[in-house]
Amino acid sequence: MLKESETVDPRIRRTRLLLQQALQKLLQRKEFDAVSVQDIAEAATVNRATFYDHYNDKFALLECMVGSEFQELLVQREVQFDATCGSALKAIFLAVCDYLARMQTPQCRRALQPHMEAAIIAVVRRTFLDGLKQHPPTGGVAPEIVAAAVSWALYGSAKEWVQTESHGPADAMADTVAALVAPMLHFNAESTSPPSR
Repeated sequence: MLKESETVDPRIRRTRLLLQQALQKLLQRKEFDAVSVQDIAEAATVNRATFYDHYNDKFALLECMVGSEFQELLVQREVQFDATCGSALKAIFLAVCDYLARMQTPQCRRALQPHMEAAIIAVVRRTFLDGLKQHPPTGGVAPEIVAAAVSWALYGSAKEWVQTESHGPADAMADTVAALVAPMLHFNAESTSPPSR
């Protein structure tokens, strides 16, 4: 776990960004299995010891990179969940669909899947948890349980949508998924208008 001082230190943020960008560039030319920590360190112009000061291995770097990219996508779309309506639920689902569709390359389908899954679910869970802590769910269910259930349901539905060759439009699926998931959040998803994309 990172110390609070590490998360705000600009040098640490800069080095992590360099490492994430290096991995991203390497993945455009090589499969993840073929990328070594040495390759990443060289591409980021740091030494291996510096790499290990920030990440345990290339899998931890990958998860951090995916999580950062997905979080940035939510920020760009101005998606926040305040636990009071379904429009954010639909917007988050659409963001997951778009991100997964963009990552559907041969390299991603094999080695990256479990790490992408963990990173995206963590961001989605945190997004829901932030809103649920402000407006706790009724029925005595812990916000952490609700956020976990909703994040897995959204991710699983988006993954199924992306992997189904004859899938319909994501907007239509977002309405369906929102109607299925909204009861876990204790509001009616139909009472909201679809998010603008």
